[in-house]
Amino acid sequence: MKKVLLIAAVASLAMVSCKKDRTCECTSSSTIPGSTSETTKYTVYDVSKGTAKRACVKTTQEFTSGGTTYISTDDCKLK
Repeated sequence: MKKVLLIAAVASLAMVSCKKDRTCECTSSSTIPGSTSETTKYTVYDVSKGTAKRACVKTTQEFTSGGTTYISTDDCKLK
């Protein structure tokens, strides 16, 4: 019985840290007049799901030009 529990514990740990290629999908938008929304995908290679989630995040940037402030946003989700 102890051997079965040990094997089950090792197998469950192996499943948790499964490393594989993960895809992140990002939608970019901006408040700049005339800009359009774009969707891009990129691959993070040989990582666990937790690491991929930390790499695939939402970012927002603000910048000012001619006295007007513009906002650019990349909303990324793990697929």
